[in-house]
Parts: sequence; structure tokens; C-alpha cells
Amino acid sequence: MKHILSIQSHVVYGYAGNKSATFPMQLLGVDVWALNTVQFSNHTQYGKWTGMVIPKEQIGEILRGIDEIGELSKCNAVVSGYIGSAEQVEEIVNAVHKVKQRNPNALYLCDPVMGHPDKGCIVADGVKEGLINIAMAHADIMTPNLVELRELSGLTVENFEQAIEAVKVIRSKGPKKVLVKHLSKVGQDPSKFEMLLATEEGIWHISRPLHDFAKEPVGVGDLTAGLFIANLLNGKSDLEAFEHTANAVNDVMETTHRAGSYELQLIAARDLIVTPKSQYRANKIA
Repeated sequence: MKHILSIQSHVVYGYAGNKSATFPMQLLGVDVWALNTVQFSNHTQYGKWTGMVIPKEQIGEILRGIDEIGELSKCNAVVSGYIGSAEQVEEIVNAVHKVKQRNPNALYLCDPVMGHPDKGCIVADGVKEGLINIAMAHADIMTPNLVELRELSGLTVENFEQAIEAVKVIRSKGPKKVLVKHLSKVGQDPSKFEMLLATEEGIWHISRPLHDFAKEPVGVGDLTAGLFIANLLNGKSDLEAFEHTANAVNDVMETTHRAGSYELQLIAARDLIVTPKSQYRANKIA
């Protein structure tokens, strides 16, 4: 069995961060060690929430505890997502180094959640800069959305060709793989939900239906990143992992849309996460 240390937010109600990523990764047969950066009542896009940011020292303390019982060497990957404070960024990178000391083959997937004030996604001051200036250079895999793609690459990214250039720029800064979770309005077809995957072997593009929600569900990116790394650890190729992830997420979104829900319907879609009904295929474009 593979093991993932997942350092993300926790919401008591609903699905975002570790609540969105842990169960799907477990469904794929991966053991998840969830380490929470915050504990909130609900995700921030409700416009109000209660809870607290976990003290940065807890990240190192938790790692030390796992190491002291001799289990840290079993960790095959670290995933980081929503970060509660700028100070946590360096602690997460230290955690990645500690894991890689114990298991040099371990991967680090950085899901660079930078916030989107227009949508109500609030991230603490300094987190964006920490992700760009500290975390990115240490990541094996980056999974940005369009806003994060622009920030990480330093490019404006106003069209599909610029998106391709942006993933190349990010790969030149250290990450071996870049999965763009959503191209938004710079894709080839605005009526579709489009994603990119760039590796040393090329660049792939996939599109699936864009479901029309009154309010877009939160946690889709966390789900996407979690499924991709779990698929890789399970031995799938980059392309196989990319396609399974896109199809499983589409089936979750379809299930959520049918339910008329603002929160992802992960439990209702549990069988589809393992064996997606959708069969969309990626095209190699570079």
C-alpha cells in the first residue's frame, strides 16, 4: 500500500482541502495521513466561517512524531494544498525534505492555492509569495489553475498558446510535471472544461463538459490533485493518471449537478471515482 502525507485545510462542514482529497485517495487504495493547516467550520467562499489556523510549529512536530515511531520512511508522497499562513510554507518544505531524507523516491505535489478574492477564496498574506519563491523550486508536480498559472509563470496567459508557454516556464523552474486544473477562458473551447498536463515527454490536453452551476462547487482542485497523485502512486502512467483524474472529476461534477448541491457529492459518486463512467481522452499537442 502507498502512503501520502496530505497537508491541507480541514473543514468540518462540506468538502474542501483534505475533506475533498482524502476520501477519494483512500478509495483508490492509498493510505492518507491528513495533516491540517487550518480547521474551519466551512470553506471561505461562504463569505463567513469560524475556526483557526494551526500553529506552524505543529507541522514539524507531527512529522517528528511519525518519524520517532519509525514510520516516516513509508511515506511515498507529500501533497500540500490550502496553506493557513505564510510561515507554514517553509515548514511544509522542511517536511518535504524530511520525508525525502527517509524515502528519496518520495514525490512532492504542490497544489498552489493562492486565493481568488472575486470568488471569496481567501488566503493569508504572504502565502502566494511563499509558493512562488520557496515551494515551487522543491516541487516535483505543480497543479495550478489559470490564476495560479499566471502567478507562477509570470506570464499574462490570455490565450491557449500562452498557457502552453506558461507550463514550460514553470517546468524550467524545477517541477517535472505541471497539471493545469482549469484553463478557464483561455482554452480552445469556452463551452468545455479543459486541462493541460506537461511532462518531460510532452504536453497533453483534455476537455470534458462544463456543468452549469448556480454557484460553482469548491474543492474541485483539491480532488483533482489528490486523484492525480494517487493514480501515479498506483503505477499509472502520466497519461493514464491524467485521463482517469479528468473522468472521475467529471463524474463527481455530474453527480453534484444532478443533486443541485453547492458541496461536492463525493460519497454519492464513490463508485464513479474508482471506475469512471466518462471516457474522455487526452490529445498530445506538443
